[in-house]
Amino acid sequence: AMASPSMGADMPRLTPEYETTIQNLFIVGELGGLALIKNAVNQGRDCVDVIARRLAELRPPAPPVPGIYDVLIVGAGPAGISASLRAIEHKLHYITLERDEVGGTVAKFPRQKLVMTSPVEFPTYGKFKKTELSKEHLLAFWDMVLNRADFNVCADTNVEDIRKGADGLFTVMSPTNHYRARAVILGLGRSGTPRKLGVKGEALAKVM
Repeated sequence: AMASPSMGADMPRLTPEYETTIQNLFIVGELGGLALIKNAVNQGRDCVDVIARRLAELRPPAPPVPGIYDVLIVGAGPAGISASLRAIEHKLHYITLERDEVGGTVAKFPRQKLVMTSPVEFPTYGKFKKTELSKEHLLAFWDMVLNRADFNVCADTNVEDIRKGADGLFTVMSPTNHYRARAVILGLGRSGTPRKLGVKGEALAKVM
């Protein structure tokens, strides 16, 4: 079936800083209409730079409040991981929520797929060279990130609702918890919830 023209046009309205019409709510990566991993990595990093700058410019400064994050990141794919690493660099109080596994859509790519065709730079790690960018290399990198003590991720956490209060703070709800944050970055991707066959062996690495 052909995609209807409206599908291509049905994209969120974003500022050049990837901000939605709701202040301090950002969308990065595939959901914003650009599917390249390199774009997602750059956008995640740049968004956190914007948030860190805004926090630094607050007069009086925003006091650290227990239970309130500077930024909450939804999705631990390329954009979310990049944003998380940048938050660490800026020493922001952050948390990253991922409903599935860290690595997002990349974890479901075919084996040996080259996921990037030009060098990309991750915060705190530097540049990946062109030859290092198979799916397996990227997932090995995700594992390295996961083992960092300061990578604050909650996997298997589904976000059900996000609300912004009169005080400018966001409340992000999962089935078991709620989180409060000064800014939210949505790096959800667009893969949605794929329908699975429910057959034996479908979770094997060789199955697409």
